[in-house]
Amino acid sequence: MTQTTTQQELVQFLEDRFACAQACTECARACALRASLWDPDGTEEQELLRRKGIMCAEVCDATCRVLAEQNQLDEAALRAQLDWTRAVCLECAHVFDRHPGAEEAAKACRDCARACTDFMGTLD
Repeated sequence: MTQTTTQQELVQFLEDRFACAQACTECARACALRASLWDPDGTEEQELLRRKGIMCAEVCDATCRVLAEQNQLDEAALRAQLDWTRAVCLECAHVFDRHPGAEEAAKACRDCARACTDFMGTLD
């Protein structure tokens, strides 16, 4: 945000930041829940699904914490965090797509990736 940021731009920034944090929280919840349903001693595919779900949950949780902090995080670091989250979410959604019953978690991942993209648009 710059000195010339309008009230409307500030409101949009805060709304998108909150929406992104909320999407990250939902994605983390859905991925953690989905990962808990797979047996760690199951097939190689189940282990992949479990690992991807756990990783996505951890990344989204970390991003949500970053977005909730009030300190000034530089824009480059915030962009890197959001881009990483978006990439992990899309990768996780792709893996979940191959498994029946994981549709809700895959949707949460895609919603989170979209929210990260939308929020990065307010950083320009």
